[in-house]
Amino acid sequence: MAKRQYKGKSTRRVKDWQARHESGQDLDDTTSNRLRFTRKEVKLREDSFADEANTPEEMQRVAGMVTGVFRRGTYVRVAGEELYCSIAKTYRPPDGFENTSPLAVGDDVTVALGNPDHTDGQTELDRNRMDGRIVSRQPRRTLLGRPEPRSSKRRETYDDAPFEKIIAANMDALLIVAATAQPAMSSGLLDRFLIAAERGEMSAIIAVNKIDVAAPDESILSPLRQQGVTIVPCSAATGEGLDEIRAILAGRRTVLAGASGVGKSTLVNALLPGTEAVTRTVRAKDDRGRHTTSQSRIYDLPAQKQGDKAGLLVDTPGIRELAVPIPPEQLLWYFPEFQALSRGCRFRNCTHTHEPSCAVRDAVEHHDVVASRYESYLRILETLEG
Repeated sequence: MAKRQYKGKSTRRVKDWQARHESGQDLDDTTSNRLRFTRKEVKLREDSFADEANTPEEMQRVAGMVTGVFRRGTYVRVAGEELYCSIAKTYRPPDGFENTSPLAVGDDVTVALGNPDHTDGQTELDRNRMDGRIVSRQPRRTLLGRPEPRSSKRRETYDDAPFEKIIAANMDALLIVAATAQPAMSSGLLDRFLIAAERGEMSAIIAVNKIDVAAPDESILSPLRQQGVTIVPCSAATGEGLDEIRAILAGRRTVLAGASGVGKSTLVNALLPGTEAVTRTVRAKDDRGRHTTSQSRIYDLPAQKQGDKAGLLVDTPGIRELAVPIPPEQLLWYFPEFQALSRGCRFRNCTHTHEPSCAVRDAVEHHDVVASRYESYLRILETLEG
């Protein structure tokens, strides 16, 4: 009889049976020993898991302000220290803010502090190594936002409410930076920023930068001055007008906004020497700015004199276009010179575009209203109705 040949697992089973027989083990025990030889002991770090008691309900809670929002976490300033935090699963925005960014720079939040034994600096590896968790947010006093299309994923079929991306919250003022040239001043964009400031309940200041390159366009600025807008001509290169801007911003939370290339980061460097905000040149191809600031950044403004309150300056990514999230019929509220004239229109719901006996259009034809303001109104109205 030919000897049977065993291969693979069969060979290992035969050898294992022979070894057990020679060692005197019970061959009737059918329990497999394979795992006994292949399993290796795995040692876990002592800080790999949080303690069962380390829940947001039982953790120490402190108040803080959001200073940076990123995909993997959020920075919160607590008592002068920057903490890297996650968002608690129980977090819910205040009522009425469900269709806005859940968190934004400037938000006042409550943080449940984490166990210091679990924060070893490798925050990207484990939620338990975060400095804390954001458990709640206070209602926003003011905001700078813009509508943003959102994916249809995870949305209800009948949920058609627009989503608003919040750029900054709880700011006292909006510092709109424009340029005399490179890129040229845009009256339409200025009007949109002024609407955003008024809608967000912030005071507006326009810093006209690069006066060392060209003179400001008074045909654009004069109508705004007549409406009471504060305008400061300045030069980040020569320093002209910077002391006036520092005095206006003293003790206030201010957010910067403006088209790319107008010199926002250069202005920050001039106002706060040593900050080293990154700057780039204007694109020569079309005289448009390049985006330099990719995330909002917060800078501390020192107090003007002892005893005064310190301020904050938030630098935002450059914005070439700013959509205004308001109903078309409310646009007139942000053009006060038109609103006063509209009382003389023939139709109560006059849009001031084509209706007969329109007092606003008559004023434009008789040069009682600056034509550039009316053209800006028409452009914004077209985007709202579209």
